[in-house]
Formats: sequence, C-alpha cells, structure tokens
Amino acid sequence: MIGRIAGIILHRAPDQVMIDVRGVGYIVHISERTAASMPPVGQATALYTDLLVREDLLQLFGFPTLLEKEWHKLLTSVQGIGAKASLAILGTLGADGLGRAIALGDWSAVRKAQGVGPKLAQRVVLELKDKAPSVMAMGGELTVDTGAPVIEAETAATAAPAPAQPSPANPPQGTAAAQSEALSALTNLGYNPSEAATAVARAAQAEPEAATPALIRAALRSLAPKE
Repeated sequence: MIGRIAGIILHRAPDQVMIDVRGVGYIVHISERTAASMPPVGQATALYTDLLVREDLLQLFGFPTLLEKEWHKLLTSVQGIGAKASLAILGTLGADGLGRAIALGDWSAVRKAQGVGPKLAQRVVLELKDKAPSVMAMGGELTVDTGAPVIEAETAATAAPAPAQPSPANPPQGTAAAQSEALSALTNLGYNPSEAATAVARAAQAEPEAATPALIRAALRSLAPKE
C-alpha cells in the first residue's frame, strides 16, 4: 500500500498531479480544491494517498491531510460513491464542510458536487450520519500537513525551493481541531455522538472562527432541553 507520496512536481492539472519520486513519476488524482493549493511545477510537495487496485487498473488518489483521507475512505463505503465522486464532494465542501453537512443532514450541500444527484446525496447523509462523528472526532489529530519532503542533493539543486509549510502546532480557531475538541468534550459529558456532532456543526456554522470553548458553550445551549 502506498500511503504517502513526496517529491518534486513535474506536471499539474485541475484533477491530477505528477510527482517525481527518485526518478519515478507518480500520477496522483486529486480534487480541484487540493489542486488549487498545490505549489508550482518544480517545487517540492507531499500528499497522503489511497491506492485503488482493480484487475486492470491501479490509481493513486491524493489528500493534503490524513483527515481528508479518512473522509474519502468513509465516502467510498457508500454504495454509488466511487473515488472520483468522493474527490468531487471533498473538492466542493472540504473536510470541515462535509462533516457539517452530514451532521446537519444537509444533503443539498453534498448535492452541489459535480456528478452527485439528489438521491445519492441523500444516501451519503443518511448512511454516514452515525459514522461521521468518529471521523470528526479525529480532526484535531489528523489535520497536520504532510510537511516538506526530503529531496536528494542532486534533485534539490535543480528544483525551486519548497514553499514554507504552515506550522501545525497552533491550528487556526474554528478548524476541524476546534470542532474535534468540542465534540470530544460533549461525548465525554455523556451526549450521544450523533447529537453532539449535530450541535457542534450548528455552532461552527453560526461562528466559523469560534474557539473550542465557544463551540462547546453554543453546542450545550443547543442541546439543552427546550421549555
């Protein structure tokens, strides 16, 4: 299993990238969102990958974070969602947006992905409603970027310097990390994971930049019994 690719970009396209790894060029299929964030040709990059193996086909699909890779694995467990449909959904919503859409039962958001009809979008939300919280809870641990690859001296000499990588030590507020921490806190308080995920998703939707404590407070207000 090829779980990670790190090397120099040889070619970029809206839906794939070719990465040179010690003289071997790997074609990795990616979402449009990931493609837009890739560095220019000639620079170093790294992607987490999922290898699709069929009798007559081998394809690599790439993701900027392990969290997005986990969402891909979950999406492709739904009947009718193949690897390319999964990339379309992730490219449209991103990991955070997909988690919110499923938690809130917002199949119309999933429907916006190219090639995903209303029935398929409803199936995604329905089948993943109870499974999504476990992936959302991983957000704080799996949002770390892949980091700059180690390039051999002769390769580095001909390649442009790699762009500075963002530090994962202090993820921005309102990211999957904050939502993950809020979800974990609520489940530790005894709330049902699905209900907690819905409450956190609503809080994050209302305040996208909210820190963990604010998300917890807002979610608890949402979960409080209505008089």
